[in-house]
Amino acid sequence: MPYVRILVPVVATLAYAVSLVALVIWPPLTLIVLLVTWPFDRNRLVAGRFYRYLAVVWSRSFPFWRIRIEGRWPPGRGAYVVVANHQSFLDIFVLCNIPHEMKWVAKRELFKIPLFGWGLSLAGDISLDRGDAASALKVMSKARRYLESGMSVMIFPEGTRSEDGTLLPFKPGAFKLAVETGVPLLPIAVTGTAHGMPKGGPWVRPTRITVRILEPLPTEGLSSGNVRKLRDDVRDRIARAIDGSEPPVRMKRSS
Repeated sequence: MPYVRILVPVVATLAYAVSLVALVIWPPLTLIVLLVTWPFDRNRLVAGRFYRYLAVVWSRSFPFWRIRIEGRWPPGRGAYVVVANHQSFLDIFVLCNIPHEMKWVAKRELFKIPLFGWGLSLAGDISLDRGDAASALKVMSKARRYLESGMSVMIFPEGTRSEDGTLLPFKPGAFKLAVETGVPLLPIAVTGTAHGMPKGGPWVRPTRITVRILEPLPTEGLSSGNVRKLRDDVRDRIARAIDGSEPPVRMKRSS
């Protein structure tokens, strides 16, 4: 409809304005939260979760993004290596709507973005120099410390955003980390974000976004020889979930 073509850019402009104001406010507030909670929260759970609400504001500021979360975070307080497909920069905003703190492994370039990147550092996220073996080892070490202290870690195993939303091959790092620590893997499938914010530009479009939290996979007792099969199994489950044939986590009712 003609009025929709006019309304979308107007609303998008307002959403950008709201997002910019939030971006200016949030990192300084996150610093205050971190300073107050640091003596008893070395995992930066509170500061990290507070900073994620910036992404929640961003994802909700454009009303033509319809976001649906299917499934629930598994019960209990255990840590997970969380893996998800990566269609768009919008994935980050949308996944922060899951009400559970996890530390993100992200390329170092994001940490250099004024305000936004400073917030990633304050939240305790993990910076990666892609293609640098020494950096990869540091990432694995820091991620391992988080997992051992009960904090989940979030990794995009494709390593980069897909150009057209097609699922790319998975790199083994996340699965090796899970096997070495004995921590379960929690797969998540995201659809709709590739259209909502296509790779290569900041422009937004109306879209329906679905986040499907799948059943976790245990890794206890597995060895390095199982990493490849584990990686392929998880990728296959995410691919099926994108197609709609893999069910999300269902919470069991207590008797």
